[in-house]
Amino acid sequence: MLKGKRCLVVGCGISGVGAVTLLDKMNAEIIFFDGNKDMTASQLAEKVPEGISAVCYTGELPEEVYETIQVVVLSPGVPTDIPMVNKLRQMGASIIGEIELGYMVEQGKVVAITGTNGKTTTTTLVGEIMKAHVGEEKTFVVGNIGYPYTLEALKTSKDSVTVGELSSFQLETVQTFHPAVSAILNVTPDHLNRHYTMEAYAGAKERIAMFQTSEETCVLNYENEYTRAFGEKCQANVVYFSSARKLEDGFFLDGEMICQAKGGVVTTIMNIHTDMNLVGICNVENVMAAIAIAQAMKVPMETILAVIKAFRAVEHRIEFVATKRGVDYYNDSKGTNPDAAIQGIKAMSKPTILIGGGYDKHSEYDEWIEAFGDKVKWLVLIGQTREKIAQCAREHGFENIKMADTFEECLALCTELAKEGDAVLLSPACASWGMFPNYEVRGKLFKDYVNGLKE
Repeated sequence: MLKGKRCLVVGCGISGVGAVTLLDKMNAEIIFFDGNKDMTASQLAEKVPEGISAVCYTGELPEEVYETIQVVVLSPGVPTDIPMVNKLRQMGASIIGEIELGYMVEQGKVVAITGTNGKTTTTTLVGEIMKAHVGEEKTFVVGNIGYPYTLEALKTSKDSVTVGELSSFQLETVQTFHPAVSAILNVTPDHLNRHYTMEAYAGAKERIAMFQTSEETCVLNYENEYTRAFGEKCQANVVYFSSARKLEDGFFLDGEMICQAKGGVVTTIMNIHTDMNLVGICNVENVMAAIAIAQAMKVPMETILAVIKAFRAVEHRIEFVATKRGVDYYNDSKGTNPDAAIQGIKAMSKPTILIGGGYDKHSEYDEWIEAFGDKVKWLVLIGQTREKIAQCAREHGFENIKMADTFEECLALCTELAKEGDAVLLSPACASWGMFPNYEVRGKLFKDYVNGLKE
């Protein structure tokens, strides 16, 4: 498919290295590039897996190389509209990403999940369901969840299932990718520093179903205005889920019960309190989406429910850490945007000391602050956005604000402020960049601190 073609891989993270690895097995001619001017070509070459031949460039791509490139494989962190990419596009190069590249060699069925929030939990749960259904060795969980599709795709077979968590960045570059089942869990403001407008951001998410046919399924959240509107134009078979109303056709929450309406018949499926370990309405929606996806993949309901009953929270997503000195500590480091952080607050049942702030993705914090209600006792702020958030909080009448220069200072403040019967919640509403390499490191440091507290 790409045999003998001159392919440029842009970005040297795990996605880029995965792309280099797969392109080598496809017998492509590889050029490996990273725009980091502080990195040498020799240092980049050290990232190339042993036995693979690739010409490496860093800083700027030589002018004479541009006209030779036929295919560009962008890592998700590389914007599609930077001058270099625009120039390559104008010169006739095909611009793809790791998802499109992996899909070129995919042999089995694909489930693809996106959304501003909830996609890691839903992807992990669906992955566990598919492992129970087709076997662990025939199930591949890939994408934004941390496992490059490019390193797994060649392992697939006709009877395997690939479950992908896909970000808007990864979906920008798909060209033929069409999963058997797709899902858009929700679309709320995020990554506007990259996409600029909500229309562009929503459009990137919608690409998950762009090439699906009427024989394939798209699972959508009826309570989100973007996904509900998309359902009216989606060419796949649409299955809705709702946490706020009864649906004539689809999955919905009725009191404590998740139900399914189909052909005029309503079936009660499970109790959200006794049959699942996850907390918060956001996780009820994630479970409904997972049931809808699994059912579309022909998984028996008894298998679906058995997995759900045993499933526990994904690390860093409203994760209970410990109770110390009568205070409950929760790690929601994956709450990297205001809407995700709202779900963290909703899940709290005790007076809460909330840790917020981090990298500025040009988000607005009004709805997050309004969600505090009478739950949040103190807001402890860190990072680049702390002044912006503090100003927003004061405009909404919230004055119990503390500032911290370091994460260690922030955690010590929380311990001092929290009283027996309270909760401390790390749910920053911001990305971790600037202070931490990623949200996982932020969450781990929080857990290490909590677990180190004396009783």
